[in-house]
Amino acid sequence: MIRTATKEDIDQLIRLRWDFTMEYDVDGKLKNENYDDFYIECRGFLLELFQSRKWYVWIAEEDGIILSNIYIELIHKVPRPGRITYPFAYMTNVYTKPDYRGKGIGSNLISHINDWAKKSKYEFIIVWPSDEGVDFYKRNGYEHCKEPMELNLD
Repeated sequence: MIRTATKEDIDQLIRLRWDFTMEYDVDGKLKNENYDDFYIECRGFLLELFQSRKWYVWIAEEDGIILSNIYIELIHKVPRPGRITYPFAYMTNVYTKPDYRGKGIGSNLISHINDWAKKSKYEFIIVWPSDEGVDFYKRNGYEHCKEPMELNLD
């Protein structure tokens, strides 16, 4: 089943975010991180997320277990004369549990999001994929675009 997440999903979403981050920590830099500390921070973020109208978390679940999630943040633009201004969507935290990859779950989830964004008249969806994720996004209709400019504030 595909749906948007609710507050009742918070514990599972926190665990998925933790697992996602730890899975890609190949250098072991995060091995001493404390799950309880992370849980508190992430729970606060998710509680605010669910109160806003700027974020949506889409999930694929089976028997109440979340198998995959995709976070969407709406970015509102300053209105312009002569046209209706719709937001664009920033896609992040795209993750499917390892045992469920390669079964079309992520593609089905992103297809639902693409349809939802089109029906909602969002201008476009942007995502910064990992090298491993590029083929997944290409299979689902995404194309490379010019890189944005950034100012690194570190």
